[in-house]
Amino acid sequence: MKYIEYGKENSEVIMMLHGGGLSWWNYRKEAELLCDEYHIILPVIDGHAGSGSEFESIETVANKLIEYIENNFDGKIKVLCGLSLGAQIAVEILSQANSICDYALIESVSLVPSKIAEILIGPAFSMSYGLIKKKWFSQLQFKSLHIDKSFYEEYYRDTCLITRKDMIAFLKANTRYSLCNSIKNSKAIIKVIVGGKEQSNMIKSAKQISEVIPNAILAVKSDLYHGEFSLNKPDEYVKELKELIT
Repeated sequence: MKYIEYGKENSEVIMMLHGGGLSWWNYRKEAELLCDEYHIILPVIDGHAGSGSEFESIETVANKLIEYIENNFDGKIKVLCGLSLGAQIAVEILSQANSICDYALIESVSLVPSKIAEILIGPAFSMSYGLIKKKWFSQLQFKSLHIDKSFYEEYYRDTCLITRKDMIAFLKANTRYSLCNSIKNSKAIIKVIVGGKEQSNMIKSAKQISEVIPNAILAVKSDLYHGEFSLNKPDEYVKELKELIT
C-alpha cells in the first residue's frame, strides 16, 4: 500500500480512506485544509492505481492498516475517516481494534450484503471493462457519480490503471460486506454520515451502525448523493470534523 502524507511535522494523526475506484485525491482538499494542524495520511488502497498491491479483501486491507498504525504511531491515531469502500475498511478496523482512534467519521457505508449484485458484477464488468479507457464512457460514469469536475482528469487517469481483476474484486467485496458485532466495543466517538439522495441500502446501513454503536452520531445530509460530502464540500467536511473532535 502507498501512503500520501501532509503535515508530517504535526503530532496528531488523521487517516482518510478513499472510495472504491477513486484514490488518495478523494481527500486532497481536506488534507490541504487540515495540514497546518494535523498529520494527514492518505493511503492508496490495494487494487487501486499506484498502490503496488492487488486487492484481496476488506479484512486484509484493514489488517495492513492496523499494522501500519501499530508500527508507526504506537497503535493509536486521532481520527479515522472513510468513504464508501474506505468506510467499510474503517468499520472493519474499528471492529478489530477498539482503541485505535479517538474519533471516526464514516461516510456512505454499505453494510447490507447483496448476493444478486455480487453475482452480476463479474459478467457486467467483464463486458464493459474495455470501455473504461474511452473518454466518452468515462465522462458518462463520472457524471453519474456527482463528483466535482475538478477531479475528472485524476479520476480518468486512475480508473484506467485499475485492472479488471482488482475492480471486480473490490466491487464484490463492497457488495458482500456486513457489520461485525464487535464494533460495539469501539471506544471511538463515531459519526456516520449519509446523503439523503443515496440508495435506500446506504441509508439503512447508516441507521444500522448508529443503532449498534452506543455512542454513534447519525447525520443525514438531505440534499447530497453518494460521497458528495467529502468530494464536493471539503470546507463543510473539515468544519464538521473539527466540531466532532472538539
